[in-house]
Amino acid sequence: MKKIIKQLLPFIKTYKKHVFLNVIFNILNALFTTLSFVALIPMLNVLFDKTTRVTETPVWNGIGDLKDYANDMLNFKISGYLDGNNAQMALIIVIIIVISTFALKNLFGYLASQHVMYLKNGVLTDLRNDMYDNIINLPLKFYSKRQKGDVMARILGDIGEMQNSLFIVLELIVREPLNIIFALGTMFYINWRLSLFVLIFIPTAGFIISRIGKRLKSESLTAQQESGRLISIVEETLTGLKIVKSYNAEPIFKENFRNSAGKLLKLSNSIGLKNNLAGPVSEILGIITIAVLLWYGGKLVLIDQVIEGTTFIGFMLLAYGILTPAKAISKASYKVKNGMAAADRVFEILHEKDNMQDKPNAIEFKDFKDRVSINNISFKYDNDLVLKDFSVEVEKGKTVALVGQSGSGKSTIANLVTRFYDVNEGDISIDGINIKDMTKKSLRDHMGLVTQDSILFNESIKNNILIGKPGASDAEVIDALKIANAWEFVKELPNGINTNVGDAGNNFSGGQKQRLSIARAVLKNPPIMILDEATSALDTESERLVQVALENMMKNRTSIVIAHRLSTIQNANLIVVMQHGQIVEQGTHTELMVKNGMYRRLVDMQSFE
Repeated sequence: MKKIIKQLLPFIKTYKKHVFLNVIFNILNALFTTLSFVALIPMLNVLFDKTTRVTETPVWNGIGDLKDYANDMLNFKISGYLDGNNAQMALIIVIIIVISTFALKNLFGYLASQHVMYLKNGVLTDLRNDMYDNIINLPLKFYSKRQKGDVMARILGDIGEMQNSLFIVLELIVREPLNIIFALGTMFYINWRLSLFVLIFIPTAGFIISRIGKRLKSESLTAQQESGRLISIVEETLTGLKIVKSYNAEPIFKENFRNSAGKLLKLSNSIGLKNNLAGPVSEILGIITIAVLLWYGGKLVLIDQVIEGTTFIGFMLLAYGILTPAKAISKASYKVKNGMAAADRVFEILHEKDNMQDKPNAIEFKDFKDRVSINNISFKYDNDLVLKDFSVEVEKGKTVALVGQSGSGKSTIANLVTRFYDVNEGDISIDGINIKDMTKKSLRDHMGLVTQDSILFNESIKNNILIGKPGASDAEVIDALKIANAWEFVKELPNGINTNVGDAGNNFSGGQKQRLSIARAVLKNPPIMILDEATSALDTESERLVQVALENMMKNRTSIVIAHRLSTIQNANLIVVMQHGQIVEQGTHTELMVKNGMYRRLVDMQSFE
């Protein structure tokens, strides 16, 4: 728990005003909770005519005498009415006191709750923002072995669990313990022997409840992990719904979902059973304590006559009043365990370090002038090398195409040049500057990327394209659409560039989505363009429409083209043929055709995969 609180402290400090006010109002709430029970004793004394008669006006002897002075003054006022045969007015006075103490108790409780709400919502919003920032900042390598659903469960479900559970600790350590302390102090003042019975109850209940909840945190952690898997199954099912349906694989996915949901059900039931035991166990122990108090207290009232019956009733109300905070503490301790398990998962992501951070002295790359140099690089995602001692020069204004079969390492080059991953050996430099020595932002500012998968967001066409150049005018957006040969279908839409593309752009065909992706790169207008099989998803007609736009776009740019079709790369200044991460041939289209090697075979198959 200390570890979690230590990690939360930087977030809590922002809202320290609310922490302070919450503590103050909780103290006042606990004080008036006790006073509201104590205030019942004078009312009972009036009802049963047990009021101690005070006939002389009490004398104020300083703050140390406050309690006796207040008690004597109240008895003096009530005695005057009772002795003057005006018992009704005496009763009204004590009823007003009771109502006032209960009103103040609830007012301070409300104010305490308001400030803990501001604290809780503020801290968890900051946590969620920081977590999202870190999720975006972390390199792609971090996600290569993680389920997206698990990450989504942490930023949504686990932070929600922290909101519902962990912040109860503020009540756990302030309001409820103070309620018990104030009540016990008053009870010891009334009768110390009776109070000892209550003190026996509290640790006994705490011990039993802690035994019941011993495994709760580990079960909560397992349940949250299973919840992440459940979200992953839903996310993967929706993403690949066409494949699921085309292969009639619905039963497989239904079975996977039901198995995961079944595991989650068992865990949730197990956690719920332990949670639900806390209340009844503490209440039963409380009733046993009250029964013992009734027996022993009744003896003190009726036989020993060392305590007034009305005072004993007030004592019993205080004793029973302890049950509520004691029960709240026991329930809160369970919920805190749930919150701690969730917090562990949240902070695991939040504290995950970006192992590809900019160097402290990284430069801002300003102006691309000469060339991109890939020098003797080797790279592996896991254990096997994907690229081995690979080198190529891309001069400014030239187009270099990479071709080869699947798994030859073509797309890896795009990942390394954009620094989505770092090379294991060798280096990549621009104008003689190692890309590791420049900020990632300034590097990527000079690059435009168009991938095989047309990635569009559930926004308008305009907002999707503006990602390339935020703040661009509508005219610039339309010009980019025209260059990408996308304006012809966009202008026919009812809302034009303000038309929503739908989830993942599903309102449009594959060719239309790709042209919108190209328009986004065109609007950015970068000096270096990377086309990762940018036309492979297009039909013949769409490819023809896009090809002219790509050629126009590449005229004044340095371009690295990962090729799928011959038409994309036949005019390239240099074609590099790759196999198993190594270069097997390179040259122009004409030169390579004459060699009659691998490139010629790929051309004859018309398939660069």
